[in-house]
Amino acid sequence: MLMPRQPTPDLKLQTLAHGSFDLATDGAEKFTLVCFYRGLHCPICANYLKELGRLTPEFATRGVKTIAVSSDDKDRTQQMADKVGTPDLRFAHGLPLQGARDWGLYISTSRGKTSIGIEEPALFSEPGLFLVRPDKTVYYASVQTMPFVRPSFTELLAAVDFALSKDYPARGEYTGPV
Repeated sequence: MLMPRQPTPDLKLQTLAHGSFDLATDGAEKFTLVCFYRGLHCPICANYLKELGRLTPEFATRGVKTIAVSSDDKDRTQQMADKVGTPDLRFAHGLPLQGARDWGLYISTSRGKTSIGIEEPALFSEPGLFLVRPDKTVYYASVQTMPFVRPSFTELLAAVDFALSKDYPARGEYTGPV
């Protein structure tokens, strides 16, 4: 399990339009917002990423870089990026499923075609959302078993404002006996 204030696993992937992505050298001033999504087959992901893309400039004004990551191949990722239509949002592709598991993401099996008629991959990861400090430590994490009821990006913006103004530490770091 990933722990707040502790290092994340490595995350090095190719993006569609922004070259290589390496979380360790991303260069975000305050945080990198890593949004793991299920893939092209998920209509909820498309709507969620549209909202993230719309708010990416707002995150940038706070020193937060954004990236959307999935296990989809380059072609499916490009289709999702085209559907989302937000050029400021970086899209990374080809996340190995072991890498998804290293991040604590849940893995699902295909149920065939989705409600929008797109075949699910044989295996894919469920959503996860992480704010990662420039030193590659976890600040915020939300991992889901289902595509439904995801964290609000508008609320996350407000939380970033609060955290930065109050120098609020990452919470949930205690690992001792209880």
